[in-house]
Amino acid sequence: MMREIIIPLATGLAFFLFGMKIMRIGLDKLSGEHLQQFIYQFTKTPYHGFFTGTIATLLLQSSSAVTVLTIGLINAGMMDFFQTIGIILGTNLGTVATVELLALEISRISVPLLLVGAIFFLFPYPKIRAIGLFLGGFAIIFLGMDALQMISEPIKHTGWLQTLLSYPEHQDLIGLLIGIMITSIVQSSSATIAMTMGMFYGSAIPLSFGLAIVLGANIGTCITAILASIGGNKEGKQVATAHLLLNVLGVAIFYPLLPEFVFVVAHLTTYPPAQIAHFQLIFNLISSLAVLPFAKPFARLILFLAPK
Repeated sequence: MMREIIIPLATGLAFFLFGMKIMRIGLDKLSGEHLQQFIYQFTKTPYHGFFTGTIATLLLQSSSAVTVLTIGLINAGMMDFFQTIGIILGTNLGTVATVELLALEISRISVPLLLVGAIFFLFPYPKIRAIGLFLGGFAIIFLGMDALQMISEPIKHTGWLQTLLSYPEHQDLIGLLIGIMITSIVQSSSATIAMTMGMFYGSAIPLSFGLAIVLGANIGTCITAILASIGGNKEGKQVATAHLLLNVLGVAIFYPLLPEFVFVVAHLTTYPPAQIAHFQLIFNLISSLAVLPFAKPFARLILFLAPK
């Protein structure tokens, strides 16, 4: 039984994370140094930073990658802390693109897409090869998603999952902690949410438990920024603190309202993976837009918590 879970789980995560990496390399080769210059130049106000952070995360498909890049710019003295608040808010919104794409029922074209990507990569032109990497990585992500969905059936019959779900009064808290733990280990909230989609699609977990895992994943993804800030200057640590505080506050507000959000997402769509994806979109959209008008007071709060 454990082999039926561990092998597809390890394979799915490996494919998913490898696909994300290949996709990011392709986009990085397409953008070159322009992305870093884009982040550096268009962060004069929190609203500019919000737009910049959203676009950069859409391109890199990773809020952690953009946050780490931002910390690098701060450590290099090219940006100050106040310029980063909008970027951090934007990264939270931009990261939902991957999850929403996963919710689309397009996995059947993953193999043809992989072949197209491989053909493009054979061309001698760098930009076309970069597009091939992007398409190939995108296809590999969906192959990983298919593998992750294979664990739903055997995992339903494991005693430990049934034990976790047998405490309805603590079920959401357990889901939250699982989301934090898994994301801290795999360093990707998208991978954790993809796994959650697969389990919910296979009826291995209830919707409320899945949404709690999503909330935990949003806290767990801050670990990357915290690790990147170690050994850097104070402003880098302030960026990591801001990223963590934003998500913790968002989770603190959303967690008590999980029953209401179960009702909302269940009425938005009947497709299980899309319900998980839409909740991630709602969480990040509300969390970011609620703080954006108060970017300066939020920045002052961070300076109070992590002074220079």
